[in-house]
Amino acid sequence: MALSHEEFRQLVALAIASLPPQVVKRLANVEIVVKVRPTSEELAMTGTNRAETLFGLYTGIPLTKRSSSYGMVLPDKITLYQRSIEEGCRTKEEIQMQIRTTLLHEIGHHFGLSEDELEQVGYE
Repeated sequence: MALSHEEFRQLVALAIASLPPQVVKRLANVEIVVKVRPTSEELAMTGTNRAETLFGLYTGIPLTKRSSSYGMVLPDKITLYQRSIEEGCRTKEEIQMQIRTTLLHEIGHHFGLSEDELEQVGYE
């Protein structure tokens, strides 16, 4: 199922609005963006091959890796890939759920969780 870019962004905004305030507060220097698809560089960065699907990507310095010298840096970024998410879903409701799951997964990376730790709590 394919949505317009605006419809997709509205679902992302709903997912962000549904986050607990204590989580939102910890996203102060995080930009959340939507791109159509991941680039080959982004796939390579994550070790994802063309046969696999990448729904989202966190780039930045996780909270657990920051020192007292952290400052004056570009914002961390969470990228959600619209077509990747849409191609994995059949309905708008599934897209909305996948956006939220992907957003939570990438926020987990921002908080310093590994892929294994995210998988253990159900955000694979």
